[in-house]
Parts: sequence; structure tokens; C-alpha cells
Amino acid sequence: MKFLDQVKIFVKAGDGGSGSPSFRREKFIEFGGPDGGDGGKGGSIIIKTERNLNTLIDYRYQQHFKAERGSNGIGKNKTGRGGETLYLKVPIGTQVLEEDNKTLIYDFKKENEEFVVAIGGKGGFGNTRFKSSTNRAPKKFTKGAQGEEFWIWLQLKTIADVGIIGLPNAGKSSLLASVTSANPKIANYKFTTLNPNLGVTMYDDKEITLADIPGLIEGAHIGTGLGIKFLKHIERCKTLLHLIDITENDLVNSYNQVREELGKYSQQLLDKEELIVFNKIDLIEEDQIKEKLDKFKKEIKKDALVMSTFDKKTISNIKSKLINHVS
Repeated sequence: MKFLDQVKIFVKAGDGGSGSPSFRREKFIEFGGPDGGDGGKGGSIIIKTERNLNTLIDYRYQQHFKAERGSNGIGKNKTGRGGETLYLKVPIGTQVLEEDNKTLIYDFKKENEEFVVAIGGKGGFGNTRFKSSTNRAPKKFTKGAQGEEFWIWLQLKTIADVGIIGLPNAGKSSLLASVTSANPKIANYKFTTLNPNLGVTMYDDKEITLADIPGLIEGAHIGTGLGIKFLKHIERCKTLLHLIDITENDLVNSYNQVREELGKYSQQLLDKEELIVFNKIDLIEEDQIKEKLDKFKKEIKKDALVMSTFDKKTISNIKSKLINHVS
């Protein structure tokens, strides 16, 4: 399945049905009079979240959505049938924005959450409504009101407890595959991950949701590489797991490069809880690991964990630390 995290769609709620100008005419009944019923209400459009969805790909080839019109009123004071509500299903984490793609209308954060995005038009009044002591046979009736219609943007921002960030080829996908049942693409070249991948793991009977965010490089905040397209997915994560390849020559530079891109995109990202993890410790000697960690801690003044995706003990240690970042 292809990943699509932003789409523009047109929504049109149903128009209300018109009222009826009917008059009662029955044999052996001397006095008839108006008996026109009201029109039915137009169907509304409701956006609803669905847990099993993780992309907006369903809206790629169909951009126009129209709810059913209300039926017209009929004689014998019968109200027209209301138009059916149209439901649009989206993933948890979807935002609804106005046509300018800036003004937020609604933000979905829970499963089965509903929002009425376009309200159906009210039905018109039948001529019975206009009967009075001075007007016993009104011919007046009203048409139904138009339903709301406009263009909106749907934008998906991944919701996860922990977002795995780092430079390309740091081993983010391998980590996700090691601690969860996710099956991301893994290879020895940059930008293996082209879309955010989600995985869920259990530890001490608690569920941890992790998101593997595509690699960040210099200039990502202005669109370089995969850039700004996926930086927005980090905004939803409660904690950032900053993964660094310990075989890199300059660990401090690797760390600062990613942090700089986060800060240029949004200062709020720098305020999130951070767990620093050095990966691929199986590729260098223990004395080198200690030397590199000491140098990193001296300059950055932050603690860090070490791991290898081939070492179950280090993976278990990472999971035990992650559980502290789950509410």
C-alpha cells in the first residue's frame, strides 16, 4: 500500500427537500385545506477515525464527496425523508484544515472519533405551516436550504509514543523490526525508509507504539532529502529516540546535525523527552565504545544507551527504558 499523508477534497452536504404546496381534496369532505408536509433534512458529512487505517490513499482518486439530498414533502402532512449521512473514514492522527491549508478545523486523536464537517440543509416548510385565521388556504411553501459545501485538506500526522529519529542508515528500521512485529524495508543504503513505519511492542503488560521516521539530513527543514514532508510526523510523538551509528567518526556532529534540523523546523521538538541510543556496537571493540561514549558525554553532557539489533539483552534494556515514556 502506498503512503499518502495529505490530500485536498471537496465536501458537499445534502440540500434540504422543498416543502409541499398540497391541498386536501377528498370525497364527502366539505372542507379541505392545506396539507403540504415539510421537506426532509439534507444528509450531513461526518469524518470518523478508523484504527485499521494508516494512510489517506483512499482519497487519492476520489476528491468529491456529496451527501444525499432530503426528499420533498408530500400531501397529508407527510414530511420528506431525510438524506443519509455520509461517513468518511480517516486514520487516527488526521487533521482537518480549511482550503488555505493553514487554518485548523479539527484534530483527530482517538479511535472512533467523529466530527461533522459539513451540515445538511434544513427542509423547507409545507403550506400547512402558513395556515392562519386570516389565510385558510395558503399556497405559500419554501424550498429547502442548501447544504454546506467547500474544499478542505486532510493531513495525517503519525501518533506514536516514541518516534525513532536519526541520520539515514543509523539502523532505525532494524530497531523497529527488533522490538516490534513491524516488517519495514531494511537495506544498506540511504533512504531505505520512504514512509513512516509504525510498530507496537509489549513490555510489563504495557503497549508501546513506535514510529520509524525517515532519515534526516542537513537542510531537511527546507525540504532537502525527504525533508519537511516527514518532520511533521515527529510533532505527535511523546518521546524521541535519537538513534546514532556508533561507527560514525564524529558522534557529536551526527547528534547535533539532527537536533539542528529539528530546531529549525520547530523549537517545540527540542523540548520533547529524548532517549539517545548508540547502535551497531557489535561492529567495534569495547574499548572504542567506551572512548567514544566518554567523549560524547563530555561534550553533550547527556547519558546514552548502547545496543545491537543482534543482541537481545540490549534490545530488552531499550524496551525497559521506553516503558517509562508511555503514559
